[in-house]
Amino acid sequence: MGQDYTKVFRLNSQHPEAIRSRRRRGEVNARYVTTPDPDHRAFFPVEIPDGIVLIGSDCHYWPGEPSTAHRAFVEFARHLYPHGIILNGDVIDGSRISRWPAGAWEDAAARPLLLDELATAQSRLREIYDVSPTDCFFGWTMGNHDARFETYLVGAAPEAVGIHGTRLKDHFPDWEPAWTILINPNTDDMVEVTHRYKGGEYATRNNTIKSGVHMVTGHDHQLGVVAYSDRRGTRWGINSGTLAAPYGPQFVNYTEASVCDWRSGFVVLTFVGGRLLWPEVAFVLDERAGLVSFRGEVLEV
Repeated sequence: MGQDYTKVFRLNSQHPEAIRSRRRRGEVNARYVTTPDPDHRAFFPVEIPDGIVLIGSDCHYWPGEPSTAHRAFVEFARHLYPHGIILNGDVIDGSRISRWPAGAWEDAAARPLLLDELATAQSRLREIYDVSPTDCFFGWTMGNHDARFETYLVGAAPEAVGIHGTRLKDHFPDWEPAWTILINPNTDDMVEVTHRYKGGEYATRNNTIKSGVHMVTGHDHQLGVVAYSDRRGTRWGINSGTLAAPYGPQFVNYTEASVCDWRSGFVVLTFVGGRLLWPEVAFVLDERAGLVSFRGEVLEV
Protein backbone atom coordinates (compact mmCIF):
# COMPACT_ATOMS: atom_id res chain seq x y z
CA MET A 1 0.00 0.00 0.00
CA GLY A 2 3.09 2.22 0.01
CA GLN A 3 2.55 3.64 3.48
CA ASP A 4 4.20 3.40 6.89
CA TYR A 5 1.63 1.67 9.09
CA THR A 6 3.75 1.65 12.23
CA LYS A 7 2.42 5.04 13.33
CA VAL A 8 -1.22 4.28 12.53
CA PHE A 9 -1.33 0.79 14.00
CA ARG A 10 1.12 1.45 16.85
CA LEU A 11 2.52 -2.05 16.62
CA ASN A 12 3.56 -3.52 19.93
CA SER A 13 7.17 -4.65 20.21
CA GLN A 14 5.85 -7.98 21.49
CA HIS A 15 4.59 -8.75 18.00
CA PRO A 16 7.68 -9.11 15.80
CA GLU A 17 7.46 -10.75 12.40
CA ALA A 18 8.63 -13.99 14.02
CA ILE A 19 5.21 -14.34 15.67
CA ARG A 20 3.85 -15.34 12.28
CA SER A 21 5.80 -18.60 12.24
CA ARG A 22 5.84 -19.52 15.93
CA ARG A 23 3.20 -22.19 15.44
CA ARG A 24 2.39 -24.56 12.62
CA ARG A 25 -0.55 -23.42 10.49
CA GLY A 26 -3.68 -25.29 11.48
CA GLU A 27 -2.89 -25.57 15.18
CA VAL A 28 -5.22 -23.81 17.56
CA ASN A 29 -3.78 -21.91 20.49
CA ALA A 30 -5.52 -23.39 23.53
CA ARG A 31 -5.19 -20.10 25.35
CA TYR A 32 -7.59 -18.46 22.97
CA VAL A 33 -9.99 -21.14 21.79
CA THR A 34 -12.18 -23.57 23.66
CA THR A 35 -13.46 -26.15 21.20
CA PRO A 36 -17.16 -26.97 21.65
CA ASP A 37 -18.95 -30.18 20.83
CA PRO A 38 -18.25 -30.53 17.07
CA ASP A 39 -21.89 -31.47 16.48
CA HIS A 40 -23.19 -28.32 18.17
CA ARG A 41 -22.33 -25.07 16.44
CA ALA A 42 -24.99 -22.81 17.86
CA PHE A 43 -22.32 -21.11 19.97
CA PHE A 44 -18.56 -21.11 19.57
CA PRO A 45 -16.63 -19.77 22.62
CA VAL A 46 -13.27 -18.06 22.14
CA GLU A 47 -10.98 -16.83 24.91
CA ILE A 48 -8.86 -13.78 24.06
CA PRO A 49 -7.66 -12.15 27.29
CA ASP A 50 -5.18 -9.91 25.45
CA GLY A 51 -5.10 -9.12 21.77
CA ILE A 52 -6.97 -7.80 18.77
CA VAL A 53 -9.99 -9.17 16.94
CA LEU A 54 -10.96 -7.99 13.44
CA ILE A 55 -14.64 -8.29 12.56
CA GLY A 56 -15.93 -7.76 9.04
CA SER A 57 -19.44 -8.42 7.87
CA ASP A 58 -21.68 -8.79 4.84
CA CYS A 59 -18.98 -9.45 2.24
CA HIS A 60 -21.44 -10.49 -0.49
CA TYR A 61 -18.44 -11.53 -2.56
CA TRP A 62 -18.99 -11.38 -6.32
CA PRO A 63 -16.53 -12.01 -9.16
CA GLY A 64 -14.51 -8.96 -10.14
CA GLU A 65 -12.21 -6.55 -8.38
CA PRO A 66 -12.28 -6.67 -4.55
CA SER A 67 -13.80 -3.76 -2.67
CA THR A 68 -11.77 -1.13 -0.85
CA ALA A 69 -12.98 -2.51 2.49
CA HIS A 70 -11.82 -6.01 1.62
CA ARG A 71 -8.39 -4.80 0.55
CA ALA A 72 -8.09 -2.82 3.78
CA PHE A 73 -9.25 -5.81 5.84
CA VAL A 74 -6.43 -7.88 4.33
CA GLU A 75 -3.87 -5.19 5.20
CA PHE A 76 -5.17 -4.90 8.76
CA ALA A 77 -4.89 -8.68 9.11
CA ARG A 78 -1.31 -8.39 7.88
CA HIS A 79 -0.18 -5.47 10.07
CA LEU A 80 -2.23 -5.66 13.27
CA TYR A 81 -1.27 -9.27 14.14
CA PRO A 82 -4.82 -10.11 15.26
CA HIS A 83 -5.52 -13.01 17.61
CA GLY A 84 -8.92 -13.49 16.00
CA ILE A 85 -10.65 -12.70 12.71
CA ILE A 86 -14.40 -13.06 12.38
CA LEU A 87 -16.56 -12.72 9.28
CA ASN A 88 -19.97 -11.83 10.64
CA GLY A 89 -22.29 -13.39 8.09
CA ASP A 90 -23.24 -13.12 4.41
CA VAL A 91 -19.91 -14.16 2.97
CA ILE A 92 -21.72 -15.06 -0.24
CA ASP A 93 -24.66 -13.32 -1.87
CA GLY A 94 -26.44 -16.29 -3.48
CA SER A 95 -28.07 -14.11 -6.09
CA ARG A 96 -29.21 -16.93 -8.40
CA ILE A 97 -30.70 -18.96 -5.56
CA SER A 98 -32.44 -16.02 -3.94
CA ARG A 99 -36.20 -15.92 -3.45
CA TRP A 100 -36.09 -12.42 -4.94
CA PRO A 101 -36.98 -12.51 -8.66
CA ALA A 102 -34.82 -10.90 -11.30
CA GLY A 103 -35.86 -7.32 -12.00
CA ALA A 104 -35.15 -7.51 -15.74
CA TRP A 105 -33.55 -9.71 -18.40
CA GLU A 106 -30.32 -7.78 -17.89
CA ASP A 107 -30.47 -8.43 -14.16
CA ALA A 108 -30.91 -12.17 -14.63
CA ALA A 109 -28.08 -12.37 -17.16
CA ALA A 110 -25.69 -10.37 -14.97
CA ARG A 111 -26.04 -12.52 -11.87
CA PRO A 112 -22.98 -14.76 -11.48
CA LEU A 113 -23.22 -18.53 -11.25
CA LEU A 114 -23.18 -19.91 -7.72
CA LEU A 115 -19.98 -21.75 -8.70
CA ASP A 116 -18.30 -18.43 -9.50
CA GLU A 117 -19.53 -16.84 -6.26
CA LEU A 118 -18.07 -19.69 -4.24
CA ALA A 119 -14.76 -19.53 -6.11
CA THR A 120 -14.52 -15.79 -5.48
CA ALA A 121 -15.35 -16.18 -1.79
CA GLN A 122 -12.75 -18.92 -1.40
CA SER A 123 -10.14 -16.71 -3.07
CA ARG A 124 -10.96 -13.67 -0.90
CA LEU A 125 -10.95 -15.71 2.33
CA ARG A 126 -7.62 -17.21 1.34
CA GLU A 127 -6.21 -13.69 0.92
CA ILE A 128 -7.15 -12.95 4.53
CA TYR A 129 -5.96 -16.30 5.85
CA ASP A 130 -2.58 -16.22 4.15
CA VAL A 131 -1.43 -12.91 5.68
CA SER A 132 -2.69 -13.58 9.23
CA PRO A 133 -0.63 -14.88 12.19
CA THR A 134 -0.38 -18.63 12.28
CA ASP A 135 -2.13 -18.95 15.65
CA CYS A 136 -5.02 -16.66 14.71
CA PHE A 137 -8.59 -17.86 15.28
CA PHE A 138 -10.80 -17.73 12.17
CA GLY A 139 -14.53 -17.58 12.83
CA TRP A 140 -17.54 -17.19 10.56
CA THR A 141 -21.12 -16.63 11.69
CA MET A 142 -23.87 -17.81 9.35
CA GLY A 143 -25.82 -15.01 7.67
CA ASN A 144 -29.20 -15.14 5.98
CA HIS A 145 -27.57 -14.95 2.53
CA ASP A 146 -25.20 -17.77 3.49
CA ALA A 147 -28.22 -19.84 4.49
CA ARG A 148 -29.55 -19.61 0.95
CA PHE A 149 -26.99 -22.22 -0.10
CA GLU A 150 -28.27 -25.08 2.04
CA THR A 151 -31.90 -23.93 1.93
CA TYR A 152 -31.81 -24.20 -1.85
CA LEU A 153 -30.22 -27.65 -1.82
CA VAL A 154 -32.57 -28.97 0.85
CA GLY A 155 -35.50 -28.03 -1.32
CA ALA A 156 -34.04 -29.03 -4.69
CA ALA A 157 -32.01 -32.12 -3.80
CA PRO A 158 -33.01 -33.50 -0.38
CA GLU A 159 -31.42 -36.88 -1.09
CA ALA A 160 -27.97 -35.22 -1.32
CA VAL A 161 -27.88 -34.75 2.46
CA GLY A 162 -24.52 -35.62 3.94
CA ILE A 163 -22.60 -35.47 0.67
CA HIS A 164 -19.44 -33.40 0.99
CA GLY A 165 -19.93 -30.00 -0.55
CA THR A 166 -23.64 -29.74 0.16
CA ARG A 167 -22.97 -27.65 3.28
CA LEU A 168 -21.51 -24.18 2.84
CA LYS A 169 -18.93 -24.77 5.54
CA ASP A 170 -17.43 -27.53 3.36
CA HIS A 171 -16.19 -24.78 1.05
CA PHE A 172 -14.52 -22.72 3.81
CA PRO A 173 -12.64 -25.38 5.80
CA ASP A 174 -10.27 -22.94 7.54
CA TRP A 175 -13.09 -21.00 9.20
CA GLU A 176 -15.02 -22.15 12.27
CA PRO A 177 -18.77 -21.85 11.54
CA ALA A 178 -21.41 -20.99 14.13
CA TRP A 179 -24.56 -18.98 14.54
CA THR A 180 -22.92 -17.02 17.35
CA ILE A 181 -19.32 -16.57 18.51
CA LEU A 182 -18.79 -15.67 22.16
CA ILE A 183 -15.53 -13.86 22.98
CA ASN A 184 -14.42 -14.30 26.60
CA PRO A 185 -17.59 -16.06 27.74
CA ASN A 186 -18.47 -16.23 31.43
CA THR A 187 -16.75 -12.90 32.09
CA ASP A 188 -18.17 -9.44 32.76
CA ASP A 189 -16.85 -8.30 29.38
CA MET A 190 -18.26 -11.07 27.19
CA VAL A 191 -18.73 -10.06 23.56
CA GLU A 192 -21.40 -11.76 21.48
CA VAL A 193 -20.86 -11.76 17.71
CA THR A 194 -23.85 -12.76 15.60
CA HIS A 195 -25.12 -11.75 12.18
CA ARG A 196 -28.40 -10.22 13.34
CA TYR A 197 -30.52 -9.78 16.44
CA LYS A 198 -32.88 -6.83 16.86
CA GLY A 199 -34.13 -4.87 13.87
CA GLY A 200 -35.03 -1.28 13.16
CA GLU A 201 -33.33 2.09 13.32
CA TYR A 202 -32.15 1.61 16.91
CA ALA A 203 -31.14 -2.03 16.59
CA THR A 204 -27.48 -1.48 17.51
CA ARG A 205 -28.39 0.12 20.85
CA ASN A 206 -31.23 -2.31 21.54
CA ASN A 207 -28.96 -5.28 20.88
CA THR A 208 -26.76 -4.57 23.88
CA ILE A 209 -29.67 -3.44 26.08
CA LYS A 210 -31.67 -6.61 25.45
CA SER A 211 -28.75 -9.05 25.51
CA GLY A 212 -27.00 -7.61 28.55
CA VAL A 213 -23.57 -8.01 26.92
CA HIS A 214 -21.42 -6.30 24.31
CA MET A 215 -23.06 -7.18 21.00
CA VAL A 216 -21.59 -7.13 17.48
CA THR A 217 -24.02 -7.51 14.57
CA GLY A 218 -24.10 -6.95 10.83
CA HIS A 219 -26.97 -7.63 8.41
CA ASP A 220 -28.19 -4.05 7.86
CA HIS A 221 -24.86 -2.84 6.39
CA GLN A 222 -24.56 -0.11 9.00
CA LEU A 223 -21.22 0.67 10.66
CA GLY A 224 -20.74 2.21 14.06
CA VAL A 225 -20.53 1.99 17.83
CA VAL A 226 -23.19 2.91 20.40
CA ALA A 227 -22.51 3.09 24.13
CA TYR A 228 -25.08 2.09 26.73
CA SER A 229 -24.38 2.64 30.45
CA ASP A 230 -26.22 1.45 33.53
CA ARG A 231 -25.33 0.43 37.11
CA ARG A 232 -23.24 -2.44 35.78
CA GLY A 233 -21.05 -0.17 33.66
CA THR A 234 -20.83 0.56 29.95
CA ARG A 235 -21.69 -1.92 27.21
CA TRP A 236 -21.20 -1.53 23.50
CA GLY A 237 -23.60 -2.07 20.66
CA ILE A 238 -21.36 -2.52 17.62
CA ASN A 239 -22.36 -2.72 13.98
CA SER A 240 -19.70 -4.24 11.74
CA GLY A 241 -20.83 -2.63 8.48
CA THR A 242 -20.21 -4.27 5.12
CA LEU A 243 -17.04 -5.37 3.36
CA ALA A 244 -18.84 -4.83 0.05
CA ALA A 245 -19.19 -1.54 -1.80
CA PRO A 246 -22.66 -0.20 -0.89
CA TYR A 247 -23.47 0.55 -4.51
CA GLY A 248 -21.82 -2.56 -5.93
CA PRO A 249 -23.43 -4.72 -8.65
CA GLN A 250 -24.84 -7.11 -6.02
CA PHE A 251 -27.26 -4.46 -4.82
CA VAL A 252 -28.28 -2.25 -7.77
CA ASN A 253 -31.37 -4.20 -8.80
CA TYR A 254 -32.03 -5.64 -5.33
CA THR A 255 -32.41 -2.09 -3.94
CA GLU A 256 -33.96 -0.74 -7.15
CA ALA A 257 -31.03 1.69 -7.31
CA SER A 258 -32.33 3.52 -4.23
CA VAL A 259 -30.23 5.61 -1.86
CA CYS A 260 -28.75 3.28 0.76
CA ASP A 261 -27.98 4.26 4.34
CA TRP A 262 -25.10 1.78 4.31
CA ARG A 263 -21.42 2.13 5.22
CA SER A 264 -18.47 0.12 4.06
CA GLY A 265 -15.82 -0.80 6.62
CA PHE A 266 -15.17 -3.06 9.59
CA VAL A 267 -14.47 -3.17 13.33
CA VAL A 268 -11.30 -3.55 15.40
CA LEU A 269 -11.73 -4.84 18.98
CA THR A 270 -8.85 -4.69 21.47
CA PHE A 271 -8.78 -6.70 24.70
CA VAL A 272 -6.45 -5.98 27.62
CA GLY A 273 -6.62 -8.14 30.73
CA GLY A 274 -9.85 -9.62 29.45
CA ARG A 275 -11.51 -6.21 29.19
CA LEU A 276 -12.82 -4.75 25.96
CA LEU A 277 -11.40 -1.31 25.19
CA TRP A 278 -13.34 1.34 23.26
CA PRO A 279 -14.22 -0.35 19.93
CA GLU A 280 -12.63 1.15 16.82
CA VAL A 281 -14.03 1.48 13.32
CA ALA A 282 -12.24 1.47 9.96
CA PHE A 283 -14.45 3.41 7.55
CA VAL A 284 -14.19 3.61 3.76
CA LEU A 285 -14.03 7.30 2.95
CA ASP A 286 -13.87 6.92 -0.82
CA GLU A 287 -14.51 3.64 -2.62
CA ARG A 288 -13.12 4.74 -5.97
CA ALA A 289 -9.99 6.34 -4.55
CA GLY A 290 -9.39 3.45 -2.13
CA LEU A 291 -9.29 5.66 0.97
CA VAL A 292 -9.94 4.35 4.48
CA SER A 293 -10.18 6.31 7.74
CA PHE A 294 -8.68 4.80 10.91
CA ARG A 295 -7.31 6.32 14.13
CA GLY A 296 -7.34 9.85 12.74
CA GLU A 297 -5.40 8.91 9.62
CA VAL A 298 -6.35 8.36 5.99
CA LEU A 299 -4.96 5.16 4.53
CA GLU A 300 -4.82 4.39 0.82
CA VAL A 301 -5.31 0.77 -0.24
